[in-house]
Amino acid sequence: MITTTGLTKVYQSRGREVTALDGVDLHVREGEVYGVIGQSGAGKSSLIRCVNLLERPTAGTVTVAGQDLTALAGRGRRAGKELREARSRIGMVFQHFNLLASRTVQGNIELPLEILGVSGQARTRKALELLDLVGLADKAKSYPGQLSGGQKQRVGIARALAGEPKVLLSDEATSALDPETTRSILQLLRDLNQELGLTVLLITHEMDVVKTICDSAALMRNGRVVESGTVTGLLATPGSELAHELFPVGGTASGPDRTVVDVTFHGEAAARPVISQLSRTYNIDISILGAAMDTVGGNQIGRMRIELPGRFEENVVPIGFLREQGLQAEVVDGEPAGPAGIPAQTPAPHSKEVAK
Repeated sequence: MITTTGLTKVYQSRGREVTALDGVDLHVREGEVYGVIGQSGAGKSSLIRCVNLLERPTAGTVTVAGQDLTALAGRGRRAGKELREARSRIGMVFQHFNLLASRTVQGNIELPLEILGVSGQARTRKALELLDLVGLADKAKSYPGQLSGGQKQRVGIARALAGEPKVLLSDEATSALDPETTRSILQLLRDLNQELGLTVLLITHEMDVVKTICDSAALMRNGRVVESGTVTGLLATPGSELAHELFPVGGTASGPDRTVVDVTFHGEAAARPVISQLSRTYNIDISILGAAMDTVGGNQIGRMRIELPGRFEENVVPIGFLREQGLQAEVVDGEPAGPAGIPAQTPAPHSKEVAK
């Protein structure tokens, strides 16, 4: 549904060039919730604003629903009209709501319909339908100043849906909200994704957002995508930065002659007592250094950091047992170095696209 290829954005600031996006390739499938995560300055906001051409890319292409939007930018009156029509099929939800204080809730939702030339009765009917959809049917005549932050964001979402978009862009939509309200807004976005078949592209700096509703995710740093793929695929990938951030387990070896292994549980394996079986089968004492478990996409997924007695060579068979049980077992300490000092069986942690 959304594809960016070689997307580059360079700003001029105080006589120098600042590269916000540096050759970003992104692939968002139809009907999925895709999260882009990164720290401030990573390029997330520039990316999402380039997707609907609110910012014109310096180089590269943006294709939405099979239409190359960058080919329409600055190409005459007809192309400009086509670009406006294409934008009308892309909804946008903002961090600070961007509601008009002088308009009622209903009036804010009707605004994009007015711009599209929809008649008054049709505008009213559509606005009331959307308010019911987002759970604010009783707030039509209220003004933004009378609403809570969560209610304002629901109005912003309803307004973004007024043009019946195929794609919904979310620019840090929950970062100004408290945790409970954040959960309710994320659930609303997931419900809309499923009920309306919306493709949702959201940017965030919060790992819990990715964990809660995202099907796929990309990690950005310094204007580049350094890692991307399905969330479940990333969790099963050795060396994945996103996996370690989503499920931090901590803990280090307590001394020499110890092997530390990160074990990822997902699917049926998450419900089996595999660590207990390992201990009994090989008669070894296993120390649990840390663990984290949660539900991602309706599936229970967890990570555990364990310490096995002895060097890596002495634990090849127990580690093999874990992998035979369908678990991802990644040695993080105690494994001998391979060529050029790189730990054997440990992949490079950056710039990988996990198979979808």
